[in-house]
Amino acid sequence: MQSIKLSDNLAIRNLKKEYLLKKERIAKRLQEFDRFYSGNYSWHFEDNVMELRQNNKNPDYNLFEELCFCILTANTSAEMGMKSIDKIRNLLIEGKSEEMSKELEGTYRFNNLRPAFIAYTREKLQKSHNFELKNIIETLKNNPDMLRDFFVENVKGFGYKEASHFLRNIGLKGYAILDKHILNSMIEFNIIEEIKMPLNKDRYKELEAKLRQFSNEIGIPMDELDLLLWSRKNGRILK
Repeated sequence: MQSIKLSDNLAIRNLKKEYLLKKERIAKRLQEFDRFYSGNYSWHFEDNVMELRQNNKNPDYNLFEELCFCILTANTSAEMGMKSIDKIRNLLIEGKSEEMSKELEGTYRFNNLRPAFIAYTREKLQKSHNFELKNIIETLKNNPDMLRDFFVENVKGFGYKEASHFLRNIGLKGYAILDKHILNSMIEFNIIEEIKMPLNKDRYKELEAKLRQFSNEIGIPMDELDLLLWSRKNGRILK
C-alpha cells in the first residue's frame, strides 16, 4: 500500500498534544473494555457517568446487552444508547419488542424500530447458534474479518460500523468505527479527500486500511485514535 504522505502540520501536532493529555484516560477505558469481556460485567449510566458493574449473569447475556447498546446507538449517541439500555435492561433477554417500545417511548426516537431489531436478532441467535455468543467470538476471533462479517450478517440493523463498534467495546482490537464524525476527521487530516457513500464492505475496508496507516504514521494506536477523535467532538471518552 502506498504510504500516506503526512506533513508535520499544526493540526497533527495539536492532535498529538491532545493525545498526550488524554492518553491515560483512553488507556483506562480500553482496559475496561478488556475487563468487560474477561469477566461478568455490564455498563450502567447514572448521573451522566459510565460505570462498569460486576454481576452474576450468563456472560452471553452481558455480551448481548452490549450488542443491543450498539443497535440502539446507531444514528443517535452513546449517551442515548446507554440511557436506553438502562431502561430496558430487564427486557432484553425475554421481553417482547412491544414492551421495550413502551419503556422507550418519549426517551428514544426509534422506540418501535430498534426493539424490533433486538427481538429479531435475539430469536435468530437463539435458533441458529443456541445464543452462544462468547463461543462464537472465541471460535472466530483469530479471523477478524470473518468475526465482523458474522455480526453484520446475523444482527438486524448492523453494518460494518456497528459491528466494529460492538467488537471494539468488548475488547477486540484493530477495528475502525467509521461513523460520520470519524470520516470527517479523516478529511480534516487529509487521509481522504471525500466520502463516497454508501460504505459497502470493500469501501469500508479500504477506508479502514487508510485510517490504520495514518495511526501507524502518527504513532497513535487505532483503538486509541478512535476514542481520541470522538473526544474532540464532545470532550468525553465514552464507548
